[in-house]
Amino acid sequence: MDKSKRALKAHENRSGESMPLNENLLDASIAGNEVQAIYTVAKAEGLRPNILLKQIASGRVVIMQRDGRQPVGIGEGLRTKINANIGTSAEVFDIDEEIKKAKTAEKYGTDTITDLSMGGPIDEIRRLISEATNTPLTTVPLYQTVMEAGSFKAITEYNLVQMIRKHVDEGISSIVVHAGFTLEMLEKLRGVKRIMGMVSKGGSFTSAWMLQNNKENPFLSQFDEICRILAERDVVLSLGNTMRSGCVYDPMDGPQDEEIEMNAELAKRANDLGVQVIIEGMGGHVSPNVIPDYVAHYKKKTDHRPLFVAGPLPIDIGVGYDHISGCVGGALASGAGADYLCYITPSEHLALPNVAQVREGVVAFKIAAHIGDSLKYGPRPEDKKLAEFRRAMDWENQFSIAIDGDRAREIHPQTETKSCSMCGKYCAVAIMEDYLNP
Repeated sequence: MDKSKRALKAHENRSGESMPLNENLLDASIAGNEVQAIYTVAKAEGLRPNILLKQIASGRVVIMQRDGRQPVGIGEGLRTKINANIGTSAEVFDIDEEIKKAKTAEKYGTDTITDLSMGGPIDEIRRLISEATNTPLTTVPLYQTVMEAGSFKAITEYNLVQMIRKHVDEGISSIVVHAGFTLEMLEKLRGVKRIMGMVSKGGSFTSAWMLQNNKENPFLSQFDEICRILAERDVVLSLGNTMRSGCVYDPMDGPQDEEIEMNAELAKRANDLGVQVIIEGMGGHVSPNVIPDYVAHYKKKTDHRPLFVAGPLPIDIGVGYDHISGCVGGALASGAGADYLCYITPSEHLALPNVAQVREGVVAFKIAAHIGDSLKYGPRPEDKKLAEFRRAMDWENQFSIAIDGDRAREIHPQTETKSCSMCGKYCAVAIMEDYLNP
């Protein structure tokens, strides 16, 4: 159904007032209806609802929702959002640990959580994470499909579609599929000189199935059916980034560019079927000097749809500190126009992150998002407030505004004087206070 027909259908459903909360947001926006989620996100972002509505209708903004909880807007003109990946692996599956990670990620400010579990009782893990958190929740249904089947070759297209339906019926906010490549593109990848080849887990699973079964991309062949399932419950579609680079010496190449174009076309098709879309791209490892150009390239190719980037890591030798490297890359990407950052933890490339490392990753990428927004929109008001409290040596209010106030409080010594232990009575601000403010 094209946009004009969907708009007409949406208009026919209008009651003269705002539409029900469970009404499809894309249809509502095209019809000009400001539903509750739009008002909520507009207020949180400091925008007029009618402006946000137009951005959603154009595909440049999406809103993730989950069971009446606070919706989250992602896209052009909004604050940069961050995502925290958690979940078990085939080797390590401690359910209590994953619940602690989810709660920690939410406590320190992640905007969304993605459950990537591939070990243990995945249904139970997903349920418990959902019960323990309030942020929108994303999954990659392919992961569970592979884990339960035990091999790539044993999976059928029916299995994949049914797993997607299962996740959607459980109230997931968004799912990831790797639909933007074909057998022909895989053959081209074979001829490209890359150091790291393919580093996308979901992309490699999909590719292995295609090659072992000599069949076309199952997400591509089932795309319309998948979109119909998502549209029923207004679940956001995230188009995965299979062809991303795995090191800074693997620059953008033909397969990457073809995937961008294919995902852009798939996004249009999904929109026509009533589905909001995020495009994953430019993630992985990207040399810092080309990050702004790559973001601009993605944005232009996809008609400025929400861009989700993993990191990116601007260097490869920061192992053990990849959350810091990623913070730099994420800040550059956000400042250049990326809308949504997937965090990276200190354990990237090394191990499954623990609770403390999840916290470090979330905080690092909150910093990246804040720097990026400062580049996009100018200095943020929170920085001015903190400076005012710092001048007044009002420690508690500084901690309340800081991205990780708990950490600041842990470091600051508890003394009877207002000054910190670095300068003590020789504090520059205190020395000049009377002179500068007589």
